[in-house]
Amino acid sequence: MDNVKPYKSQIRGRGQLTIPKKVREKGALYDGETVSIIPIGDSILVTPRKLELDEARLQLGRIMKASGVTLEELIEGLEDERRALFEETYGEKKS
Repeated sequence: MDNVKPYKSQIRGRGQLTIPKKVREKGALYDGETVSIIPIGDSILVTPRKLELDEARLQLGRIMKASGVTLEELIEGLEDERRALFEETYGEKKS
């Protein structure tokens, strides 16, 4: 992470929060732009872009529906792929 610096801001009566100008510029946050707000434990993540993970999740859902693959089948296949990749990289897993 490059140069993490905390900033302070005050939440106003209707829940409005002013994001400091330097942070808005660095994050490419412009007037009227929509952001994603994600609660993570005791913290809050504000991101200017739609998260790639959300888009990937939606695309994966479409692919699964089109191909008739269930979530259970997908997870089982991922476990097999992970095991094969581990063995290819590190040799056979010792039990």
